[in-house]
Amino acid sequence: MNFNAEQFAATQQANLAAAAGLSQTAFAGFERLVELNMAAGKAAVGESFANVQALIAAKTPQDLLAVQAALVQPAFEKSVSYGRHLAEIAQSTGGEFTKAVESKMAESEQAVKSLVENSLKNAPAGSDAAVAVIKSAFEASQNAAETLKKVAKQAADSAESNLKAATAQAEASVKAAMSKAKAKA
Repeated sequence: MNFNAEQFAATQQANLAAAAGLSQTAFAGFERLVELNMAAGKAAVGESFANVQALIAAKTPQDLLAVQAALVQPAFEKSVSYGRHLAEIAQSTGGEFTKAVESKMAESEQAVKSLVENSLKNAPAGSDAAVAVIKSAFEASQNAAETLKKVAKQAADSAESNLKAATAQAEASVKAAMSKAKAKA
């Protein structure tokens, strides 16, 4: 096997560029998360003072209960909105990472395939049976890897779908409970 320094250097350069890209993706996701938390914190502080003023302004216990009940729905909606934004940030950042990893894996698979094919082309005369066995084993490993990728993708898609369904169900349950509480008040 011949060592190709230029090919090695090009591969290392490509890997470095990929790592830099992933770092930028991670920092962009983190930056979006910080911005979301800062906006949520700022809104929470402003709303806290307004809520306290509304509670202080209540004249009777019934007024106090009515104000408290009125504050619950907006707080819940903001909490759900925050959760959705958080999930979107995580999903988009994770999606970018997944694309980058899949791309690098495809490149690596192609490089290994080329290496195997080139090595087998230079096999000594009379080794046809061994070459056929190696090719067959390599193709089987490629098929197994592809199957594993598909299963992992299906599992990830299923988990994401289940999470969305659970979130929607929890949201609906809380809204129904809040509607019942309002009806009683």
